[in-house]
Amino acid sequence: MRVIRVGTRKSQLARIQTDSVVAVLKALYPGLQFEIVAMSTTGDKILDTALSKIGEKSLFTKELEHALEKNEVDLVVHSLKDLPTVLPPGFTIGAICKRENPYDAVVFHPKFVGKTLETLPEKSVVGTSSLRRAAQLQRKFPHLEFKSIRGNLNTRLRKLDEFQEFSAIILAAAGLQRMGWQHRVGQILHPEECMYAVGQGALGVEVRAKDQDILDLVGVLHDPETLLRCIAERAFLRHLEGGCSVPVAVHTAMKDGQLYLTGGVWSLDGSDSMQETMQATICVTAQHEDGPEDDPQLVGITARNIPRQAQLAAENLGISLASLLLNKGAKNILDVARQLNDAH
Repeated sequence: MRVIRVGTRKSQLARIQTDSVVAVLKALYPGLQFEIVAMSTTGDKILDTALSKIGEKSLFTKELEHALEKNEVDLVVHSLKDLPTVLPPGFTIGAICKRENPYDAVVFHPKFVGKTLETLPEKSVVGTSSLRRAAQLQRKFPHLEFKSIRGNLNTRLRKLDEFQEFSAIILAAAGLQRMGWQHRVGQILHPEECMYAVGQGALGVEVRAKDQDILDLVGVLHDPETLLRCIAERAFLRHLEGGCSVPVAVHTAMKDGQLYLTGGVWSLDGSDSMQETMQATICVTAQHEDGPEDDPQLVGITARNIPRQAQLAAENLGISLASLLLNKGAKNILDVARQLNDAH
């Protein structure tokens, strides 16, 4: 029986996410055996520094890619938002699975259960490791203070519950759902309060770009709508040259053949911001493709089973929106945010 080795981070959430992908693959390919290989990444080891300060693009992916390169694993399951928009040569995202809830959620300290961010007492401290969340929420809720909190989900919840430092913490709703901790969600943040991170709520399967066998194997996992939304989001971020060290956020929706993309940039304290919405017509009906493309990758993603025209339209939408913001002065906001973040 052929064994397919699947790489993952060691955290409980990463294991749950990987197990869910492997379960689907097992059902699709009963003749194959799947073996999970768990490892720690730089981001898992450096826990005393804010993510945006570590200055490493592939914080949660480098060690896993190293194993992929050395042929120790055949595919790796990631949270898509951890994957940079430009992957190292030789790698590609071979599948993007159906997105779960992409929004952010607020988990409150037991003594504040029933509250919302709006009704928390003045100067309450809210924990988040994300500049994107802090910038947007500072603007929206000026009576609150935002402070970095690191560690995996279990660690962060323990820090919230056992110490009196934080009144609430902000986490991705999808992660809480996957862990079975929906009951802890006190508030879901909607786009008008806090737009989400590029790729949030979706899982990406990274493979060796030249490994056609594995690409074919995982390609069936692509969810067309999630794929096209995430191509647009990733193209927007890539064109802005955003990353962990600047506050960039998005919101996408697909309706009646139209893909809507809202994107925004913020200064670190949220006082300066800029956002716009654009839409594009996307045709997702299957079409006959003439021969393989030389470089089928778009923003690091390979999806030969989804119409190329639809993918290009989604990518173009992301680039157009980023260009619009850059023309209106977004570069200045991002440059200042980057410099301030580096200086702190």
